[in-house]
Amino acid sequence: MKKIIFKAVLLASTLPIASAIAAPNNVGCGLGSTIFEGESGLVKQVLAVTTNGTSGNQTFGISTGTLGCAKTGGVVSLPEKVALFTNDNLDKLARDMATGEGETLNSLATLMGVEEQDKAAFFNATKVHFVQIFPSEKVTTEDVLVNLNDVLEADSILKRYSYS
Repeated sequence: MKKIIFKAVLLASTLPIASAIAAPNNVGCGLGSTIFEGESGLVKQVLAVTTNGTSGNQTFGISTGTLGCAKTGGVVSLPEKVALFTNDNLDKLARDMATGEGETLNSLATLMGVEEQDKAAFFNATKVHFVQIFPSEKVTTEDVLVNLNDVLEADSILKRYSYS
């Protein structure tokens, strides 16, 4: 039953991935988004995000639903962050998990809240169970996260980092 609930939560949290990837606005909302609306390119995005961050008006925009902000938005949950990170770094994670080390794997462990004293066990578990976590080249983000969760559930030390 726990697995079914976990898979349902994971599926629900990975659905926004496609829309987040396709979303043209990756600078947030605020005055910068309004000033540079319709502009494209790295320089314009940096200017927009800098203006959003330094002008201190996002709270006003969110409260009023102006400046490109929505009053109905939500904060991304930890499982959603893990799913987004995994989706964006699937190839790098496969490489790091296969060797049991690497910056991307360390970032995932940190994002999942794995404490420093447990990271070595986490890294080793991903290496030892790599074939279970990545059973094929066509594995999906959802499959990887469910498989990783199964590996964590089976480990007495790492079980507390699972989503079940």
